[in-house]
Parts: sequence; C-alpha cells; structure tokens
Amino acid sequence: MVRTKSSGNPGSNELAIHSMDQYLTCLGASALSDFRRQFLADKIGAIDVHSRYVHYVALQGEPQGHGSLQDYNREALDQLLAYGEEIDDIQAHGDQSSMTFFITPRLGTISPWSSKATSIAHVCGFGNVVRRIERGTIVTAIFDKQIPEVSFADLLHDPMTETFSTSLPDLTAMFGEHTPAPAKIIELSSEKKDSRRALEEANISLGLALDASEIDYLVSAYAKGGSLSRSPFDVELFMFAQVNSEHCRHKQFNASWTIDGTKKPHSLFDMIRNTHEKNPKYVISAYSDNAAVLRGLSGSHFAPNISTGEWTQTKEVVHYLAKVETHNHPTAVSPFPGAATGSGGEIRDEGAVGRGSKPKAGICGFSVSDLLIPGFRHPWELDEGKPAHIASSLEIMLEAPIGSAAFNNEFGRPCTTGYFRTLLTRLPIGDGDTEIRGYHKPIMIAGGVGTVRPQHATKNPDIVEPGAYLIVLGGPAMLIGLGGGAASSVTSAEGSKDLDFASVQRGNAEVQRRAQEVINACVALGMENPIKFIHDVGAGGKTIFIDKWKLNIANY
Repeated sequence: MVRTKSSGNPGSNELAIHSMDQYLTCLGASALSDFRRQFLADKIGAIDVHSRYVHYVALQGEPQGHGSLQDYNREALDQLLAYGEEIDDIQAHGDQSSMTFFITPRLGTISPWSSKATSIAHVCGFGNVVRRIERGTIVTAIFDKQIPEVSFADLLHDPMTETFSTSLPDLTAMFGEHTPAPAKIIELSSEKKDSRRALEEANISLGLALDASEIDYLVSAYAKGGSLSRSPFDVELFMFAQVNSEHCRHKQFNASWTIDGTKKPHSLFDMIRNTHEKNPKYVISAYSDNAAVLRGLSGSHFAPNISTGEWTQTKEVVHYLAKVETHNHPTAVSPFPGAATGSGGEIRDEGAVGRGSKPKAGICGFSVSDLLIPGFRHPWELDEGKPAHIASSLEIMLEAPIGSAAFNNEFGRPCTTGYFRTLLTRLPIGDGDTEIRGYHKPIMIAGGVGTVRPQHATKNPDIVEPGAYLIVLGGPAMLIGLGGGAASSVTSAEGSKDLDFASVQRGNAEVQRRAQEVINACVALGMENPIKFIHDVGAGGKTIFIDKWKLNIANY
C-alpha cells in the first residue's frame, strides 16, 4: 500500500511505505529534459513520457531510529534532496492508457550517486541518522489506447547498473548487505580431451577470449602431474584471461609479421616507437609509464603547505604529460558509459605517472561508419547492418561525446577539443569483386595533457623497499567492467549481449577526483612524497594491476 503527501517544497513529496519505518522514500525533480522526454517517447511508441527522481533513504539502526530524524530536522533533509526542475504528474485521458516503471540501482551495487549523496548528508550532520541514500527514477508513459507489451525495458535503463520493475522496489533488498558468493570450481576430468572441453566451455561462458595455445597451457598446468594438478577456480581463469588479453599483453601489436612470404623487421609497436627512437630530444620518458613525459619549461608548482594549509608557489621546471588511448569495444557496446570510462581511464593514467602527477586538459574523438540519420540520409551512405548488441553509429554520436564530456566535467578537468568523422565505402578488389571498408567497429579516442614535478617524473622500482605498504585507493570494485580486458580481445561480432555489457565499466568521477586529491597531497610534499611507485587500476581490476607490478601472488 502506498500513499502520497506533499509539503509544497520541491523534492519533499514522500511516498510512505507501511511497515518500513527504517526507510524514507522522497520524490524529487524531473529526471529528463523536454527533448529527452520526447526522444524517449518516440523510441517506445508513447504519446508522452514523464520521469522524476525518487530518493531512497536508509536510516541508521532499528526502526525506532526513524523518530530521531526529527532531532536533525527533517526539513533540512528535504532541502538537501531538493534540486532541479519541478514536475507535474501526468494522467491518461479518454481511451489513453498509462504504465509506470520503477528504475532503481541494481541489487548488490552502490551507485556513484549514492556515494556522493551519502557523503554530503554525513557532512551536513546526518551521519548518526542516515546510513545510505540511493536514487532511482519513476517513469510514467502514456500510450494511445492499448498498452503494448513491455519490450523496451533496455531503452529505459542500464541492465548492468539498474533494475527495471513495474512494482515498488524492495528497499530491504536494495540496502541489504550480503556475504560474497564463493568461488566456483571448474571441474576437469583426468582425460585431457574432456578437460579441454571443460575449459573451452568456460572460455565461452565467462568471455575469456583465450586462444588455442593458452587453453593448451592451462590443460597441461591443471592436469594430473602438471604444475598445479587440480581443477581451477573460475576466478583463476578470469585473472589469467585478463592478464593475457590483447588489452594488456598487446600480443598482436608485439607480434612478428610475415606478409606475402616476407618477414617484416618491425612489429606494429616497433613502428610506433620508431618516431621516438629517431627523435628522442626533449622526451623524458616514453612507452615505459602510464603517459609520456616531455621536457618542460621553468614555472611553478602551486599547492597547499601540509603543515600550515596555506597555498604556496615553488619555482621549478614543469614537465608535461601527453597521453592518447582508445576505448573502442566498451563505446560500441554501451556508448555513454563506454566513452565516460574511456576518458576516466585516461585521466587515471595521467595521475599515475612517475611517483604521482596531475591531469590538466582532455580530448575525445570518434570514428564511426555512416550515421544514417532518419530523414537526413545522404546518397553516398551505406547500410550494411550491425551485430544486435552493438550500438549504431548515430546512437554512439548522440551519447558517447556526452559521456566523455560528463566524466571530464565531473572530475574537474575540461575536455577542450576533439574530432569526429564517418567512413563506410565500397572498394573494388579485382575480378569485379568489392569489399566494404570503414569504421564499422567504432574508434573512441581519449587523450589529454597534464604536468608532473621534475623530482617525480620517472619511476624507479629500486626505491621500493621490502615491507612497503601496498595501498589500493578508490571506491568499491564490483563485477562490472572487470572483464573488459578479455572482452577487447573478442571480435566484435562474436560477443554476447550479457558478456559485452558486463565488460563495460561504470564511471565514478567523484571518487576518482578524491583519489587524485590524495595523489596531489603526496606530490606536494616534494622529496618527502610517500608514493614510491604508482599504477592505475582499470579493466581486469587487481588481476592486471598485480601483474604489472610483477608481484609474487602465489600466496595472495
């Protein structure tokens, strides 16, 4: 049973759910602009769509803790959750019908918005009352006459981070804390043939992208009499796949090439590095750290003094950072979060140069096939279709640039420039045959520039002494995006929708900003900087991070 009341203030409407006094549910402002509302209505075949935020507040302690909220001024909490434009409810008229959908954070996850909002509430004096705040949306759609079957759920929510329902959410489940599931053993037979089949099935179901030689290696390692002589855990295979993915090992880029019977003297990476080898002047480091370091000019480092809190200038040479990378597969699968975390990963790289550095300005770029804009088609455009789980070029260009810009802005770094191009063309290849060339698998480029202090510009593993602390800095790592390393090794048409969405990280620019502030504070200490070695953690999580640090994880 649900009842609604309003206090007249935006964001103060409350849905009171009976027998759940340890939670508050407060309606908020509009979640969509007029343009987005109309765009979404057209997508799902509705006359109109309204979407408004709804805030779910979990209170500390037992249900009687609800009463103590009055001591902290309920109106102050309402004001805290009042933002954005007010929205009027919509109703169906005549033969029209309406449907209401509830979109909430996926069970078992904590949204980036929640971590920010809960922190703000605690700073504002609600630390002893508010345990956590989450945000969802209520979407109401008006249809002409007959209500269609709900076949458009994916247009209304992100399946990896959100739950879609036509009924009120279970707040006990939303805020519940559960014991992590145990690791699963992939049972291998004593027969190598059967063991290989089991590993091949795991390779497909887990999206590991292992090639034949890697599966052969695992069969031998886990076989009776092998180096391990047991069945593997799923997490072991997952770690192996991420560490040995194209994303990390760059096997194709480091491979030798034989073309038309002639072995080429350089790998693809050798060709890329060739420019630096021929012209190393003014380069402090390249291809050995998270970003290149270029020799800078005299300037100053401006930072607060840790003992006094006063901002001070230190005259010194300011070296520059330069970094560009791609985030193609995630952007193709889920454009907004794919491009957002592409920029987020590049920003992390810029902050993890030497013994700590600072990102300053960004760039993003996109190469896609023909846009095929409805009502604006051009005679040269080709429509060759696409895999069902890959976004269209138009969807990418409508969502991905905003995702990249949004993460940059929320982190506090401007995305100052970029590029965009389309290409899909039919070329003759002889004997009357043709082939299609273009950016059918899209390219998303994230790049930027930053600065690093001269005494911190390069990495020196020799200064890391036995007994040094290994600190993992950042927010919670959930099983979202950890498989991105292996997923990038799969041919675009081979992936499945579920595995592809699972391989795309979801950005949390606020937590990343906080981590960067810790780095900034350490760097400000100059020669007393406690950071001896630093690396960013991206796709694959700690599996890749540990491998890159070359640590012995036998007993981890």
